[in-house]
Amino acid sequence: MKLASYKTLAAATALGLATLSGLTFAQAWPAKPIRMIVNFPAGGVADVVARAVSPGLGEAIGQQLVIENRPGAGGNIGADAVAKAPADGYTLLMSSGGTISINPSLYAKMPFDPAKDLQPVAAAARVLVFLVIRPDLPPKDVKSFIDYVRANPGKLSYGSPGNGSSPHLAGEMFKSAARLYATHIPYRGAAPALTDLLGNQLDFMFDPGIGLTHVRSGKLRLLAVGSPKRSPLFPEVPTLDEAGLKRFDADSMFGFYAPAGVPQDIVARLNREINRQLQTPAIRDRVAALGGEVAPMTPAEFAERGRRDAERFGAIIRERKIVGD
Repeated sequence: MKLASYKTLAAATALGLATLSGLTFAQAWPAKPIRMIVNFPAGGVADVVARAVSPGLGEAIGQQLVIENRPGAGGNIGADAVAKAPADGYTLLMSSGGTISINPSLYAKMPFDPAKDLQPVAAAARVLVFLVIRPDLPPKDVKSFIDYVRANPGKLSYGSPGNGSSPHLAGEMFKSAARLYATHIPYRGAAPALTDLLGNQLDFMFDPGIGLTHVRSGKLRLLAVGSPKRSPLFPEVPTLDEAGLKRFDADSMFGFYAPAGVPQDIVARLNREINRQLQTPAIRDRVAALGGEVAPMTPAEFAERGRRDAERFGAIIRERKIVGD
């Protein structure tokens, strides 16, 4: 046999062995529990969605999912841990899309490149934001609230899960569109911001859904939805677009990511199983209780949504000259 033939045979054999090895690895996965890092504090939307999906997902794939909250730096700390984890399918990230779509515009330097170091696995939920205020404030609707804030420039404060988070950017969109000024107070997550709003330490916030039970109990007043369409939970409440702030859209997409390089068979299976979980009544109801909607997508569709969100949020970041902490 000629030398060239030997080389061709050797190359084909090596390729076949590599392919077989990859298939064997994918077929054997998962052989141990999977770590799911949530890059925001317990009690926030990312944490609630992760804990809602993980039991059924773990049962479907035959392994436990161990949730680990690693908040900080607008989600960068937890996301960086996932980006630097082995690409073996045993580490996942549950995050708001802001870490992927907002932070590259927000931070001059990041410890990882979301576009290169993470890959979208499955969208989980489209999360709306709700303009809520202290019930002891005089305004009863958006117009009177805007007039009230304009009459008290800088005297009212609003909280958010952190500088550059989607609720913060919703507040900046609101200030820009309504031509008013209020003081932004960043927190390490939506839950502590909500606690201070309920304690009258803040005047309003764009709530990502965790405060809706307090709206129903009368502890907060809901004025509007920061989404292109009304929420089915509060069909009588107008959107900010309907209230006069045209094309207002502060929706964000929460979902699951993996380190770049995870075998596509594993990504496809995770996507398939997560999408199945999203269709169960328990998960739909849990997400709806947050004011959101389940959003099953393919990895490619999820990636494209992230690209569009990056353009939309990047515009307000540049306009308002917002920088990360």
